[in-house]
Amino acid sequence: MHVETLDPNHQKRGDFKEAFNFGEFKNDKAQQPLPSSLVPHEAEISRFMNLCRKTCDRILTLLALGLGIPSDWFTTRHDSSKGPSGVTFRFLYYPSIQSPSTSTFQQNIDVRAGAHSDYGSITLLFQRDGQPGLEIQTPTGGWAPVPIRPQQESTTTSFPPILVNIGDLLSYWTNGLLKSTVHRVVFPVEQQSGSSHGDDRYSMAYFCHPLDDTELVPVPSKLVEQHRDAIAGYGPNADKIMTARDHLASRLAATYGGNPNEYK
Repeated sequence: MHVETLDPNHQKRGDFKEAFNFGEFKNDKAQQPLPSSLVPHEAEISRFMNLCRKTCDRILTLLALGLGIPSDWFTTRHDSSKGPSGVTFRFLYYPSIQSPSTSTFQQNIDVRAGAHSDYGSITLLFQRDGQPGLEIQTPTGGWAPVPIRPQQESTTTSFPPILVNIGDLLSYWTNGLLKSTVHRVVFPVEQQSGSSHGDDRYSMAYFCHPLDDTELVPVPSKLVEQHRDAIAGYGPNADKIMTARDHLASRLAATYGGNPNEYK
């Protein structure tokens, strides 16, 4: 709890959440020690991560086609067989206000996850029914709750749909044509007012990242060329072209503290 601070410029203390990160598996094996409770599920986790990767590849292919560039432009830069990347699969637990874990909660200070954009290309978010809290920033700077299921979707299906976030790197690659989604996780108003006990929130996130040495230069798309509101400091006018790893290291340093070089 409070280890990660996703909005260091505005948060007075770290996020009210717990998380466990999985790095990329090799030959279906985790490259890190696993808690004893997860060891029997290593093969299942590996299969799920492989399905997430394939889903990301499909989405990236469709985005490439929509931008009018070769269909494999993004996927070749996410090919894990060619080198390391920042791909991360994360289990997340956000306690409710009634949980003993939140006994020190202060309404005007604390948040489950501070406002941020994701560091990679795209994110796949898996949520559970009845556990709200996710909000996205609107164009006017306000916040809007994100429903677990679209209003028109039937709740008879087993699981809610996957929520897909655009990350920083797609924004860099497209000079801001595809905007990185700024979002946060809050304690629902009903919990804060005491009108509802609420549930703990559990979710899983698959953060798709390109290869570490991938350069963050605009894609060869006419649509991107026509969209000239490039993000300051990046893109074709940048003094120094950043790599995917450079960007990830700078974001991790801002979140956890330290020098970006420590995260490379």
